[in-house]
Amino acid sequence: MNVVVVGGGIVGLSSAYALAEAGADVTLCESGSLGTGSTARSAGGIRTQFSTPVNVRLSIESLRVWEEFETEFGVDIAHRRSGYLFLARTPETADRFRENVAMQHDLGVDSQFLSPSEAVERCPGLDPDEFVGATYNAADGFADPNLAVQGYATSAREAGVDIRTGTPVVDLVTDGDGVTGVETDAERIDADFVVNAAGAWAATVADLAGVDLPIHPRRRQVAVVDPSRPVAADVPLTIDLERGSYFRPERDGAALVGGHFAETESDVDPDAYSDSMDLDWAATAVERAAAYTSYFDGDSRIRRGWAGLYAVTPDHHPIVEETMPGLITAAGFSGHGFQHAPATGRLVAELCTDGEASLVDIEPLSSRRFEDGDEPVERNVA
Repeated sequence: MNVVVVGGGIVGLSSAYALAEAGADVTLCESGSLGTGSTARSAGGIRTQFSTPVNVRLSIESLRVWEEFETEFGVDIAHRRSGYLFLARTPETADRFRENVAMQHDLGVDSQFLSPSEAVERCPGLDPDEFVGATYNAADGFADPNLAVQGYATSAREAGVDIRTGTPVVDLVTDGDGVTGVETDAERIDADFVVNAAGAWAATVADLAGVDLPIHPRRRQVAVVDPSRPVAADVPLTIDLERGSYFRPERDGAALVGGHFAETESDVDPDAYSDSMDLDWAATAVERAAAYTSYFDGDSRIRRGWAGLYAVTPDHHPIVEETMPGLITAAGFSGHGFQHAPATGRLVAELCTDGEASLVDIEPLSSRRFEDGDEPVERNVA
């Protein structure tokens, strides 16, 4: 079986590795360098606290790989488990958090619902008067995406994957029934399956086969900040969910600060967007974090920052499916592609080799859900 993977980010590399391990002959085409798209600009979060069962299941299966990554791939990805803390300002959000925790418990995830005072025990700089409840999981955390890319790329090559960087796919080859290969800027490559793992470019790739996928490239920013009060290494990644603000400890006493603000909710050209942080945005991000913690104030210094792309779907779930004969889609993770990449790679391999997925029930991730209009929305978006 010959498979071409389009996209050299973490999802594409995981898919290529899993396919090669399953016995496929795999060629991976990346227009630039490996991991330099969304993966390199990820905050590296790894968590199980999602609001829908399918995302929790993707997390559980991926976590099995992240926990043993150094053993399997020979690379220490700096996986730090300082926890995730989601904060609720309203009773309605707190009630939804309780439902989330119950669902997560049913799936074997050890998350907790906390009172504001209990949340302060996990995040000592938190102002408890701003909130009515929280959820927490000590096993959540983050890792270094660039190191993970190195691990997957090395193991994929050792498994026989032909990784071609600087090789843009300019067209998909079809025969009237489905996709049968790709055209690069240099040659045609025939394939039994083409995997669209192009992230923020996934809709453009799908369009080459006449398929319209609702995957939108959205610009997201992160600031590296010297806090006024040190953020200890064991402080969780803390999310003021309703106001779209988060922060977490970073190396050398710094903190990462970010969030989803209204002005970012528009599509951008993934080939022509600014990957530099906007200073006005960074000042707003710090102000929002200062509004509910004592770690930040007017004396906090913004060191640097960057911008990257989320590949966003209307319900913040990925599309993982055989979209048409010969075309597998694994994209649209809405900011969760890094952490869900290990499970996704195995699902892609199952779709190609077995014709169906068994690791996780991916029916909720079919693009057909957008035609029905009743898709569940992932609300724990950070």
